[in-house]
Amino acid sequence: MQKLDIVLYPQSGLREVCKPVAAMTDAIDKLIDDMFYTMYDAPGIGLAAPQIAVQQRIIVVDVSESKDQPLALINPEIIRSVGEISWEEGCLSLPGIYGTVRRPSDILVRGMNRDGKMVQIEANELLAICIQHEIDHLNGKLFVDHLSGIKRARALQKFRKLMEEEAELAND
Repeated sequence: MQKLDIVLYPQSGLREVCKPVAAMTDAIDKLIDDMFYTMYDAPGIGLAAPQIAVQQRIIVVDVSESKDQPLALINPEIIRSVGEISWEEGCLSLPGIYGTVRRPSDILVRGMNRDGKMVQIEANELLAICIQHEIDHLNGKLFVDHLSGIKRARALQKFRKLMEEEAELAND
């Protein structure tokens, strides 16, 4: 497995709508392995293909504490959502930035699994939030887009400042 570079905001690929995957291939299977490796190493609980500069509709998630419940979905789509939950979210493409986002608490998602079979998964709470967050990436949307204008502006300003500080440290 290979650790992939995570794309950071404001790189343009994060704002693009991804293309559907036509069929499961060995290359897609290897990409999924690399995505899991990258996600666990980060560490994170979800990763979408555009976050590693691949504009295809692929997500990987694992919200288990033991990191032994990996879920990969290709061309995922939410077909039902109910309820509401607020949760503090972060993002591997916006490291160090967090914000409370409201999302549906329960979802039914459909997509292709690694075996190329269509599956439906009922998810609630953290798993539902994570899947929705990653599907947002496939549609060119970031979690900060769910924040009020003022909170979004503050979060992005803080992120720019963190990146500037990091760059200064790297240059010293």
